[in-house]
Amino acid sequence: MRRIIRNVRVMDPGDGFDAITDLAIVAGKIAIRGAVAEDFRADEILDGTGLVACPGLIESSLQAHSPGHGRDGDLTSELQAAVAGGVTQVVLRPDTQPVADTPAVLREQQLLAEKLALARVQVSAALTTGLQGQALSEMTALMDAGARVFSQAKQPVHSAALLRLALSYAADLGLPVMLHPEDPELAAHGVMNESGLSLRLGLPGRTPVAEQVGIQRDIAIAALSGCPLFFPHLSTGGAVAAVKAARKRGEAVRCGVSIHHLLLSEQDVGFFNVHAKVLPPLRSLAERDALRRAVADGGVTAISSDHSPWGVDRESMTFIQAPFGISAVEWLLPLTLRLVDDGLLGLMAALRLLSTGPAQALGLPLPSLQVGSVADLCLFDPEAAFTLNPASGASRGRNLPYAQWDLRGRVRYTLVEGRVVFRG
Repeated sequence: MRRIIRNVRVMDPGDGFDAITDLAIVAGKIAIRGAVAEDFRADEILDGTGLVACPGLIESSLQAHSPGHGRDGDLTSELQAAVAGGVTQVVLRPDTQPVADTPAVLREQQLLAEKLALARVQVSAALTTGLQGQALSEMTALMDAGARVFSQAKQPVHSAALLRLALSYAADLGLPVMLHPEDPELAAHGVMNESGLSLRLGLPGRTPVAEQVGIQRDIAIAALSGCPLFFPHLSTGGAVAAVKAARKRGEAVRCGVSIHHLLLSEQDVGFFNVHAKVLPPLRSLAERDALRRAVADGGVTAISSDHSPWGVDRESMTFIQAPFGISAVEWLLPLTLRLVDDGLLGLMAALRLLSTGPAQALGLPLPSLQVGSVADLCLFDPEAAFTLNPASGASRGRNLPYAQWDLRGRVRYTLVEGRVVFRG
């Protein structure tokens, strides 16, 4: 299949290219970045007037509930949501049912992803058996089965000795590890940020200190092995500062934040809004602003939706009963453009945090729009305004606190290896 995208603003965070021009795609790769001759034969010509073409977005933390019971969504529904949001590559969380701690589960995920032929799927394997933190998973076998990263999802490793052993093995295998840094005893099963608000609501609080203590420990242990670490969803300025200090020392550690922690705060819990229950919890306005400053000064590598869909049957649960998570992968781009509108980031920097940044943190090939690169693209209209209606999304999850938000930025096309997998 040969395609031309004409008169599109090409923005490539990989090399800083930014110009209105043409793109030609042949055999799934970028063949021309520049003016394409009128006699170039193509099977389809897309009009890019008024659109931005950028590398496909990468979601570093996607819960697709596959394998699982299906009531909260599955790989089919959640990958459809991903490509509708311009996401061309996702990293699946390992906290599925059963947990992704055996080669059989990883192969099941990969076979289904290949059959669907939507976004690229990178499977993450559980670092410990059952994510329980008691024994190491069969790490070599999981790597041989296709794991590109090891992860504990939202579970910390309680034992420092076990974590050291796990990171040493991962370093030997040459794979990065994603960790949820938290001291479990300090976290104490809290369901929202520990503050005066949690006391007034009568909800168990989760202190920010739990994250700050946990990340100092994890960074120190990782330094013993040299294992690359990625903390995909930090929630405190102190934790980001610890990562920044480690990077200055030359340590292989990076961090990301969810878009929720940049746009929302504990105040959005309101009167027990279960759609604002996320792990780590939404923090104070001061912590939110500290994270925004860290994004602006380059201390944060990646922004994610930390996509966790839940079925409508969870609506009747109390705040304590309800599961953690927000379903937002389809809206990641327009939500991130809020940061551009606020003057926090330029558009190129925002696209970097959604594409090349996550790739660098996870050791994946860097997405690019240079000639010869794989044609994974997101084409969006940056000025298209809309009011977010959760029911209009492809995800089976409706658990997001952004209903009726006025946003801008509509994805018009998503291409994976030159194939159009979404038209909006």
